[in-house]
Amino acid sequence: MTEIRQPDQPATEPPVSSAHNLAEYSVSELAFAIKRTLETGFDRVRVKGEISGFKRAASGHLYMVLKDENSGLKAVCWKGVAGRLGIRPEDGMEVVATGRITSYAERSEYQLVIERLELAGIGALLKMLEDRRRKLAAEGLFDAERKRRLPLLPQVIGVVTSPTGAVIRDILHRLEDRFPRHVLLWPVLVQGEGAAGQVAAAIRGFNALPENGPVPRPDLLIVARGGGSLEDLMPFNEEIVVRAAAESRIPLISAVGHETDTTLIDHAADRRAPTPTAAAEIAVPVRGDLLAELGQCSQRLASALTRRLTEGRLAVEGLGRGLPDPQRLIQERGQQLDQWIDRWLNARLTNFDRRRDLLANLSARLRTPREQIDAAGTALRHAGERLSACFAHGLDRHGRQLDKVAHGLRPVLLANLIERRRTALDHAAALLDSYSYTEILKRGFVLVRDTDGTPVGAASQVATGQALHLQFHDGVVDVVAGGDAVSDSPSSQAAPSSSTAAAASRRPAKKATTPGDSSPQGSLL
Repeated sequence: MTEIRQPDQPATEPPVSSAHNLAEYSVSELAFAIKRTLETGFDRVRVKGEISGFKRAASGHLYMVLKDENSGLKAVCWKGVAGRLGIRPEDGMEVVATGRITSYAERSEYQLVIERLELAGIGALLKMLEDRRRKLAAEGLFDAERKRRLPLLPQVIGVVTSPTGAVIRDILHRLEDRFPRHVLLWPVLVQGEGAAGQVAAAIRGFNALPENGPVPRPDLLIVARGGGSLEDLMPFNEEIVVRAAAESRIPLISAVGHETDTTLIDHAADRRAPTPTAAAEIAVPVRGDLLAELGQCSQRLASALTRRLTEGRLAVEGLGRGLPDPQRLIQERGQQLDQWIDRWLNARLTNFDRRRDLLANLSARLRTPREQIDAAGTALRHAGERLSACFAHGLDRHGRQLDKVAHGLRPVLLANLIERRRTALDHAAALLDSYSYTEILKRGFVLVRDTDGTPVGAASQVATGQALHLQFHDGVVDVVAGGDAVSDSPSSQAAPSSSTAAAASRRPAKKATTPGDSSPQGSLL
């Protein structure tokens, strides 16, 4: 709903009787006249409405439209004023804007120049924060599993706060009283425009420090601010700050406002402190209390150790009463050892005597090398004599058998045997001559050979244009194969076709012989 202060109504002029009496304006004159009228009549107004079409220009100016259920009003916030706004405008936010009405003469549009921007009631602001809290909680930024344990005694503490406020002095004073530590301050704005970005950058900057760099990396972070209104604490409710706190790998304590103040960074931090002073108390223990506790632990440890030694001594003594006298045990074992040594010496002497007697008996039975050579020579002579006798006896016996065989042979029998062998040889020669292929060639057959002299046994082995040798019984004819294959019909066998013998030349007949064969018999192959 738009609330405006109505200017005083100017007095109405009397109606003009004629159009010729009206003043004549140029467009610019009329536009600037309207501008002066608006700025004079509405130099200070408060307008309540919902932000729509919010845009931040590259120059830093803010442009938006304030609207309600019936109308809309264009608004602009210049860069210098935008940096001092207590809230970050967003679409859908219901606000109360304070400023002045002016017109943009070039477009003949009027607009509100915002000088101050407030939320329209605390309920709207809380509703916006609750919606944002639910959104971030749904992403898991507030889960207890994400929170890290704080170190017991951090060596370096990083503090993100204003360098001029009382907060940093309270923290340093409290740390000095409890347990002095090395403190690194990252100065930031804690309210107003740009405060949220600086706080988030400080948290991420501390996390980005190297472990062993020139600037020590903090073991613990404290984000602190003093008390203030809900609008003053708004930078710590921004998403950029909450996400930076949730992403921090260094344990973080939030100490924003007083004990009753709660911001969204408190949910994302690993630990919430009600005040900045309480944050310093959470960060480090009291040195005196720690020393006292350490002394008590030392005393308890010494007492426990003494008690343990006493109990152990009593237990050993109780066990020792049930054991025999160690000195007596050693004496008995020494006596038993002496007996074993005596028995071992006696057994060794007896064994040596038995081995010496055995060696003497063996030496008496052994012969000298000369005696062994003489005995071997005698045995060799006896074996030679036996071998000569056996050889002479065998020669005599086989000689007598040979004489008997020679005496039984007769000249007639030998002549008959030779005649029978000659007759059988003649018959075999005649049979072999009848099987010769030259006899087959005389009956009209031809032997086909290729250029290498290899016989060709089938028509499928002959290629067109291949040179062949046809051997007849009275000579050899050279031909070249060509044309279609000769049919197996009787007419084709009677006379050779002109296509089969494309070219032929006769050469003198010669006897077909196999290379290296000196007999008149030709090769059957």
